[in-house]
Amino acid sequence: MIERSSRGDIAILTMVHGKANALTSEFCDALAAAVKDAASARAIVITGTGRIFSAGVDLPRLLDGGPAYAREFLPALHRLYDTVFFHPKPIVAAINGHAVAGGCVLACAADTRLMADNGTRTGITELLVGVPFPPLAFEIMRYVTAPQFFPSVIFGGATFLPGDARERGLIDEIVPADALMDRAVAAAEMLAALSPRAFAITKQQIRQPVAERTANNDGSHGAAVTEVWTTQATHDDIRAYVARTLKK
Repeated sequence: MIERSSRGDIAILTMVHGKANALTSEFCDALAAAVKDAASARAIVITGTGRIFSAGVDLPRLLDGGPAYAREFLPALHRLYDTVFFHPKPIVAAINGHAVAGGCVLACAADTRLMADNGTRTGITELLVGVPFPPLAFEIMRYVTAPQFFPSVIFGGATFLPGDARERGLIDEIVPADALMDRAVAAAEMLAALSPRAFAITKQQIRQPVAERTANNDGSHGAAVTEVWTTQATHDDIRAYVARTLKK
């Protein structure tokens, strides 16, 4: 599921999970474990292969597994986002291809997000699918998205080409596809050159409001989110979305 390599002291984690790096409970746990295992590296780069970074939640798997699987999957998704977003070392997302829905959130959990200039699109389509955002996913998107665009990004469900994605705060830099990994490693090295202890404390300070809002959001909405993800009506909506999009 995850290929591990390195360039000097920079760990590179390449997602190789099926055609689309779709998020399943097993894949979420495998990627979270790989990030934790790379703790000895000075920084981490996360990327995919081909023209897809991650297409988000594996919706057919969710439908096949039903409510019981949804209750297993949501905590695994939270663990992945929590591991990446609050990791004390620098993490760079090298967005080689489409990063949609949960895949967009995964990229946005990184400290720096570089996107290949190859027609790649990114955005969050959860409301089009028919599911609300888990609390941490919602707060990560609030953290990165330019405030004036946040409601339209959330409610619109659009995916954006690199220029529009950068304008909205979803990415930091647009890079020629053939230079993506070199630039991602350089960005990781730049952050890794800072004092590790100072970086970790500062990152914790910057992201502390997200932790606090997530705790409040989880207390207020966590159960409601899980309930919606596990209802038959929601699964009917997901099935209709899959029929409209994934099976074209």
